[in-house]
Amino acid sequence: MNSTITAIATPHGIGSISIVRISGKDALEIASKIVKKDIDFFKPRYAHLLNLFDSENRMVDKGVVIFFKNPHSFTGEDIVEFQTHGGVMISKILLKTILHFGGRLAEAGEFSKRAFLNGKIDLTEAEAISSIIEAKSEEATYQLSKQLNGELKLFVNEIREDLVNILAYSEVTIDYAEEDLPEDIEGTIVERLNGISEKLSELLASSKRRNIVFEGFKIAIVGRPNVGKSSLLNSLLNYNRAIVSEIEGTTRDRVEEYINIGTHLVKIVDTAGIRETDNRVEKIGIEKSIEAIEEADIVLALFDGSEKITENDKKMIQLLEKYSESKKILVVINKADLNQIISKIEGFENISISTKNSSLKFIEKLENILTSINNSSDGGTILSSIRQINEVEKTVKAIKSAKEPLQNGELEFFSFHINEAIERVSSISRPFNYSEMLDEMFGNFCLGK
Repeated sequence: MNSTITAIATPHGIGSISIVRISGKDALEIASKIVKKDIDFFKPRYAHLLNLFDSENRMVDKGVVIFFKNPHSFTGEDIVEFQTHGGVMISKILLKTILHFGGRLAEAGEFSKRAFLNGKIDLTEAEAISSIIEAKSEEATYQLSKQLNGELKLFVNEIREDLVNILAYSEVTIDYAEEDLPEDIEGTIVERLNGISEKLSELLASSKRRNIVFEGFKIAIVGRPNVGKSSLLNSLLNYNRAIVSEIEGTTRDRVEEYINIGTHLVKIVDTAGIRETDNRVEKIGIEKSIEAIEEADIVLALFDGSEKITENDKKMIQLLEKYSESKKILVVINKADLNQIISKIEGFENISISTKNSSLKFIEKLENILTSINNSSDGGTILSSIRQINEVEKTVKAIKSAKEPLQNGELEFFSFHINEAIERVSSISRPFNYSEMLDEMFGNFCLGK
């Protein structure tokens, strides 16, 4: 934390601008040497257009220099930002010059790490920064922006404060058992613990339901051989990803691709045709097709509208009926450009298409379904990482473990489990400090001590 760090903040390559940042106690001194100005010249948060020089006083570029004075900066330290013309060499020369004047190349994530250590962001915001950079859909970006704005942090802080208050009650009861304490303190604590557990359980359930925001919806394309599954995949992708052939059983393994439909990230899985077969390899492909149905959020079941229902179609319908209550199923009647013998499959939502023609109408239908599924989940706070989910699960477990010793009057064991719950939930945002409990304990109880 005593060193002054630097890094190129923009992607490597040629662009309109390149940004190089310095953070630390010597940031302003290093910047003054590069621009040949006194330290007093810099006005915080003011954009200065200045000539930039290397360590041998050779002019490198003319760029914008901005000084952010601590603690009013991202890291909480002095930061100087150089905005130069985009290009590989300009930023490299500038970085080399900063290193010459005493800067150190920042490690991965070190700017954000310093922001956390200096209290500028908490862990939820740090994770949001990392995840939002890699977000693959608009929905994920919007959700992560809420976390970046402190929504999850506020939720965690509320839970944490409730648990700290409960721990304070327990510690007071242990240390000052002869004092006049509230009656039915045990009942009050149990009621509050139940309320906390309910909130956390709802958060877990909501997060697991809406995990599709980050991982993307899974759509499985299923049906008997030669109904146009691979053609549909190619149509959605707008290029020939899967092999299309009149030979049955051409697709024997899952073919997976990611695309964006509207604001939604979608993983589409083209599967092997489902039918009776003695071919061992094809049987494995069919088993994977059934696995794809079980994993999918949406199942696109294709039927050939130009042919009569076959025995394999009937088996497909039976399979769909098995999953009709747990999956969103859309029956797709393909080959609408030919004479139609079947127009719909009863008991399911249907749409007619031709994979040889424009898929725009079909994509609009899919987008509406995806939006409907997304909107059916509450739009509140959710957990965005496995780490966060694991810590909440451990918090709920610790609270559950605390109830039995409380009922048995074993307050030392009760306090142990509540301490664990506080540490677990706090680790989502920031570490728990035992002095918080002491402040709560001595600040809210009139003990005359």
